[in-house]
Amino acid sequence: MTTVEKHEFPMTRTCPFAPPPAYEEIREEEPVSKVRLPDGGTAWVVTRLEDVRTVLNDRRFSADRQHPDFPQLVKGGFRRKGDERTMITMDAPEHGPARKAVLGEFTVRRMEALRPRIQQIVDERIDALLAGPKPGDLVEALSLPVPSLVICEMLGVPYGDHDFFQTHTAKLIKRSTSAEDRRAAFDTIRGYMADLIATKEDNPPDDLLGRQIVKLREEGTYRREQLAATGFLLLVAGHETTANMISLSTVAFLRNPEQLAVIRADPGKTLDAVEEMLRYWTIVDAATARLCVEDVEVGGQLIRAGEGVLALGYAANRDPRAFENADELDIERGARHHVAFGFGPHQCLGQNLARMELQIVFDTLFRRVPSLALGVPVDDLPFKDDANIYGLYRLPVTW
Repeated sequence: MTTVEKHEFPMTRTCPFAPPPAYEEIREEEPVSKVRLPDGGTAWVVTRLEDVRTVLNDRRFSADRQHPDFPQLVKGGFRRKGDERTMITMDAPEHGPARKAVLGEFTVRRMEALRPRIQQIVDERIDALLAGPKPGDLVEALSLPVPSLVICEMLGVPYGDHDFFQTHTAKLIKRSTSAEDRRAAFDTIRGYMADLIATKEDNPPDDLLGRQIVKLREEGTYRREQLAATGFLLLVAGHETTANMISLSTVAFLRNPEQLAVIRADPGKTLDAVEEMLRYWTIVDAATARLCVEDVEVGGQLIRAGEGVLALGYAANRDPRAFENADELDIERGARHHVAFGFGPHQCLGQNLARMELQIVFDTLFRRVPSLALGVPVDDLPFKDDANIYGLYRLPVTW
C-alpha cells in the first residue's frame, strides 16, 4: 500500500444524503491509507466496518486527546495539560471507573422510567408547532427543545439557560471557529457547569449531578471540577446529536414516503427505523479519532506507535461488505451492527436515551401531523456542512 497522502481531512458531504465521494474511493481502493490534516500533519484513515470496529475495540489505540501527537481535525485545535478530562478522552485503567460512575443513569430500565415525561415533552412541543405560523421551523419547535429539555431535567440544569449553552456548543462544533474562540466556549461551559454544581453541594438534589455528588463523596473521590467535566460532556452530547438526528430523519422520511408508510402501518418497526436512520446519517463521523501507542496491523497495513488514526464511521456504515445496498435507506433491514454510536469501551453512553427519544418523536410526529411536508425544496435546506456534527440549522415544515 502507498503512504502518499492523496486526500485532505475532514471532508464535506457534497450530497446531503451521501458520504463524501472520496470515502468510497478510499474504502474500495486503499481502505487503510494516509491523509493530510488541517494542521499540516498526517493520520491514517480506516474505512471498512470490520477494521473500524477493530480499531475502536483495541487498547493499542488511545483516546487521549491531550497527547501532543493526537490527530487534530480542526485548525488550531487546543491541547491544554491540566484540564479535567472527560471519559471519552480516557484510556484504561482510568476510563472504566469514570464510565461506570454514571453508567447506571443510562440503563434501559431507567430510560423506560423517563418515557412518560419524554412523551409529554414531545406532545407539548408539537402542540406549540401546530399553534405557530406556517411554515414552522422544526429545529426550533421540536428537534432542539426535546433532547435539550430531557438532558437538562436529567442533569438538573435550568432549561432557561438553553440559549446560553446552545450558543457556545455551536462554536465548539463549527469547523471555522478559531482556536481562541473554541477555547473560550469550552471554558465558558465548563465554568457554568462547575458553578451550577457548587450550588448543589450543600443539599444535593435528586438529579444526576446531585446523585453523583452523594455517591462520589461516599467513595471519597468527589472533585467538583471532575464532575463538571462529566456534566459538560453529557450536556453537550445529550442535546446536539439527537436534535440533528430528529431533523435529518424527518427529511429522510418525507423524501421516502414508502418508508414512512411502514412505521405508520406498524409502529413496532419504528425501532428498526431508528437504527437505520442512525446508520444512514452517521452524523458524528470522525469523532472516533485515536492515537496508536503500539505497532499494530490493521487491514493488512502496519500502523506504528505515535501515528494518528481516524476510524471513519460514515464510510464503515456504508460498507457494502457489511450492509446490502448500503447507500439505500431501508428501515426494514434490521441492521444493528452499525457504528453510529461508536464501538468498544467508548461506545456512546447515552445511546438508550437517544433511541427512545427518536422512537417517541417518530411515532408521535407523524401520527399527530399526518400531512407534514417540507416547507422549502430540499436543495434550499441549510445543512451543517461546516460542522463536526452533521445536521440542519433550520427545517421549515408545513402541514
